[in-house]
Amino acid sequence: MDTSESNQDGATAPREDTAATGGPAAGTGWRRWAMDTRPLRRPAYRRLWSSTAVTAVGSQLTAVAVPKQIYDITGSSAWVGYASLAGLVPLVVFALWGGAIADSMDRRRLLLVTNTGIAATSLLFWLQAVMGLGSVAVLIVLLALQQAFFGLNSPARSASVARLVPADELPAANALGSTVMQTGSVAGPMLAGALIPVVGLPELYLIDALALCVTVWAVFRLPALPPLDGGGSRRAGWREVGAGFRYIALHKVLLLSFLADIIAMVFGMPRALFPQLAAQTYASYGEGLALGLLFAAVPLGAVVGGLLSGTFSRARRHGAMVLVSVAAWGAAVAGFGLSRSLWAAVGFLALAGVADMVSMVFRGAILLSAATDEMRGRLQGVFTVVVVGGPRVADVLHGTAGSLFGAQAAVTGGGLLVIVAVLALAWVTPALRRYTI
Repeated sequence: MDTSESNQDGATAPREDTAATGGPAAGTGWRRWAMDTRPLRRPAYRRLWSSTAVTAVGSQLTAVAVPKQIYDITGSSAWVGYASLAGLVPLVVFALWGGAIADSMDRRRLLLVTNTGIAATSLLFWLQAVMGLGSVAVLIVLLALQQAFFGLNSPARSASVARLVPADELPAANALGSTVMQTGSVAGPMLAGALIPVVGLPELYLIDALALCVTVWAVFRLPALPPLDGGGSRRAGWREVGAGFRYIALHKVLLLSFLADIIAMVFGMPRALFPQLAAQTYASYGEGLALGLLFAAVPLGAVVGGLLSGTFSRARRHGAMVLVSVAAWGAAVAGFGLSRSLWAAVGFLALAGVADMVSMVFRGAILLSAATDEMRGRLQGVFTVVVVGGPRVADVLHGTAGSLFGAQAAVTGGGLLVIVAVLALAWVTPALRRYTI
């Protein structure tokens, strides 16, 4: 299908000759392997991306500091879990509602409001720590408030990308954004672990708040992003949220891309079994070392995949790339489950991270290219819920299966289920594997 104009929906940057802008015709040698950085040549996208890069690291400081402070106060891991649940509920609710809001108002304005709200919440985290309140209730309320702002922010941020780059650069833009987020998920906790003994928890919150101020400034310099269809008069209620779900149900490619992600995450995300595997299968390597490596391996693989995204980000068969990458994820997870060596296990998880990066890039591109601009915010809201909720469902399934059949059997079985399910999806419904931009 020809999407050179219809998929841009008013993107501020027109399609340019690829040979002149570092596209497929320009790459030779190592450039064909390296990350495609063409979107960074567009000032508006570069500002959005830089704000994401700052937030990716800064937000992880708070993500480490909050559970650490709750555990210091209570001495209970259960309370840490309760706090995580308290943050999940507003994230899900406000991500869905935030998608409807993003389709009814200037997305730049929404990003300004929500980024300011997230920064203010980080300042409140800092204030309660400096005052020494020692209140779990205050921490949980602040965490819920922060996640509500994030839920409102995420759909608008993701939906804005298609207005800032042309359609043929969407995979590259998604690769750039996903890579900095994955880098933050690795570097942020490591930085937090290094800083806590030196500066303490209050300063960790303050660093995050100051970083978010930089984010607000970068968003302030974005161009206005009003609804293209004059949707400023559109309501942003739950009826509009329901319209987003109906839109997905009526557009098979979108529905199948969501199903592919659900298959990968629900059947093939084994993180709930990492502690058991570290304590039993890989105990000879040192339980702490094994646990840290298992948790770090997938995001590290994703970062490597992002840095080498020139190998795939210019592909045009987006649907086939999603299906192949999900199958590769399942195969890597199954290999991890069969591994007796810690280093082999880490290698398979890193390969799973590469596959996950490929899947993220092309699922994101399909969402932005196959949907109209007036629906992109709501679809990104649903996407956020799937990304957040899928691994939590997997935690329950894998934890239960690990208790019944053993950790390695549960992991291997989950990986094989991913392969079988995604192949069945590709066979029964060919629309996704045929989708081309």
